[in-house]
Amino acid sequence: MDPPRPQGRHPGWPATLGPLQVPAGLVAVRGPRLFDGGAWSRIRLRDREHLERWEPTAPGTWEDRNAMLAWPGQWSSLRALARRGMTLPFVITVDGQLAGQVTVGNIIRGSLCSAWVGYWVASHVIGGGVAPAAVAQVVDHCFMMAGLHRIEATVRPENKASLRVLEKLGFREEGLFRRYLDVAGGWRDHLCLAVTTEDVPDGLVGRLLADGRATIPR
Repeated sequence: MDPPRPQGRHPGWPATLGPLQVPAGLVAVRGPRLFDGGAWSRIRLRDREHLERWEPTAPGTWEDRNAMLAWPGQWSSLRALARRGMTLPFVITVDGQLAGQVTVGNIIRGSLCSAWVGYWVASHVIGGGVAPAAVAQVVDHCFMMAGLHRIEATVRPENKASLRVLEKLGFREEGLFRRYLDVAGGWRDHLCLAVTTEDVPDGLVGRLLADGRATIPR
């Protein structure tokens, strides 16, 4: 059966997806909300050691960038980009509680129909199947409702956990970008991985279900 035709000026937004049952709990994704700031900041400040080494270098201190007062500006910017069709921003919830983010950015339509995906999850749910479940739901949404054809992800070769997430979902390695992104104060090499609609005819969620890594709650 052919996928549904994308609807609207900026298809795929807004959206609420899931849930999927994984060992950590019920994983769903939804658009960010203004009142997410408190939970977002608590996790980001607590998990600095876990997160900072993999994220792009940015002005200011970690504390300032991830304080609760920093969230309204980020939320407003993400919402504006989503309304312009340039990004699809989501937060990850586990059993209804915020536990990370998945962002689809640099959406290009026309003859390319491509974007990149980035994600992070809280340290207390690592290893519980949260990242694969969240990314799978978002990428399937990109291919179906948002009408995209190709999704890329760039990951530092040292980030073995993130590479395992993408490999479980069927992303293929396509090459190495030398000194690609300023991360943790230096220009770092990144592996480029990608998946297209033809690679996963049954969807990424279908792949997780078939592998026994997730179930659909009754």
